[in-house]
Amino acid sequence: MEIWLNPACSKCRTAEGELRAAGVDYTVRRYLDEPPTVAELEDVLARLGLEPWDIARTADATKLGVSLPAKDSTHRRQWLELLVDHPRLIQRPILTASDGTTVVGRDPASLARVIAAD
Repeated sequence: MEIWLNPACSKCRTAEGELRAAGVDYTVRRYLDEPPTVAELEDVLARLGLEPWDIARTADATKLGVSLPAKDSTHRRQWLELLVDHPRLIQRPILTASDGTTVVGRDPASLARVIAAD
C-alpha cells in the first residue's frame, strides 16, 4: 500500500491511523515534498477513473494565486501540469493498494475499500 499524504491534514492522519489499526504495511509519499510527475498523475487518475479537476482542491487555488483552466479535455494537460507545479491542489490522501485499487481516502467507506483490497 502507498499513501500520498500531507502530515498536517487531519484526513491523512485518520487514514494512516486506519492503516496501522488494520495492520497494513504501507509506504508514505509526502507529495508536497516529492510531487508526482505528470505520468504518475495520469496513472493514478486512470485507476481512479477521474479527471485531474476531479482531484483538485479548487478552493485552494485562490489562496495560491493560481488561475484554474476550464474543466474540459482541451485543458486536461494544463490541469496535470498545474497539479504537478502546485501539489497543494491535489486532494488527499490518495491510497493505492497492492492490487492497484486506488481511492481518495476522505471517507470511511473509501478507506475500508482500499484496506480490504490490500
